[in-house]
Amino acid sequence: MPAVTVDNPLTLPKVAASGDAVARPVLAVTTAPSGFEGEGFPVRRAFAGINYRHLDPFIMMDQMGEVEYAAGEPKGTPWHPHRGFETVTYLIDGTFIHQDSNGGGGTIENGDTQWMTAGSGLLHIEAPPESLVQSGGLFHGLQLWVNLPKADKMMNPRYQDIRGGEVQLLASPDGGALLRVIAGELDGHQGPGITHTPITMIHATVRPGAEVTLPRREDFNGLAYVLAGRGTVGAERRPIAMGQTAVFGAGGSLTVRADERQDGHTPDLEVVLLGGRPIREPMAHYGPFVMNSQAELKQAFEDFQAGRLGTVPAVHGM
Repeated sequence: MPAVTVDNPLTLPKVAASGDAVARPVLAVTTAPSGFEGEGFPVRRAFAGINYRHLDPFIMMDQMGEVEYAAGEPKGTPWHPHRGFETVTYLIDGTFIHQDSNGGGGTIENGDTQWMTAGSGLLHIEAPPESLVQSGGLFHGLQLWVNLPKADKMMNPRYQDIRGGEVQLLASPDGGALLRVIAGELDGHQGPGITHTPITMIHATVRPGAEVTLPRREDFNGLAYVLAGRGTVGAERRPIAMGQTAVFGAGGSLTVRADERQDGHTPDLEVVLLGGRPIREPMAHYGPFVMNSQAELKQAFEDFQAGRLGTVPAVHGM
């Protein structure tokens, strides 16, 4: 981990916060509980226990794996509906196949991202390929849910296939941190993901003992989730480790530092940095639907039951 990397980060464009930027304080560090999703693949609920006012516009995020499957063990999700938000599936290791009732879908692997705008609604399925089911293998990824504002909740569904080689690669000034900008903008450098809700999504690899201080738009919130490794966050150096989320307060920069010593199987600190402009609208969320009111949730369920969110393609025999 991870698949998308470079031999020498010093060859990449450098980013750093300005010296007069106000450092964002760390408001909280939470630990993600473990559970199972879909047909039984293991997940960590990264945002569990965090007040939504600190998450907005993000709804939830699951770390899927990291798990080494034996033959016959890989699992996915059955066909299920969504309405009112976007799902972002970032695959660090392994292979996953997606298909939706709107005609979108494809295969992602090793650093690829699938960005699905559910909008007015669709059905979709995510599953490992038959070859992975038969052989087993490493599987590790993230799924992030991003809310849509009321004006966009009923837009037409859209699908983006972002290859790992398309992400914007950047580095800290000393090359100690490699930054992969998947969506949004960092210090004038734009990632490939097109978002309706203004956000930034970055996967950073920070070498042992290295520190990176990045600029952060002051109208965005700030979150950091540790995929692997150990380190500290904030100028106050609050300890953080695998499976934990840091919530940052207001300011113009945020700092992440990797411990000098990492776990034996994890050479570096791997962290996902998220920021987004809060929507600040009422949110009604139940299961696969994220709307603005209970009445809209009820309508979403009725539309799903009536088949108005799409039908499962006949090729799957369902």
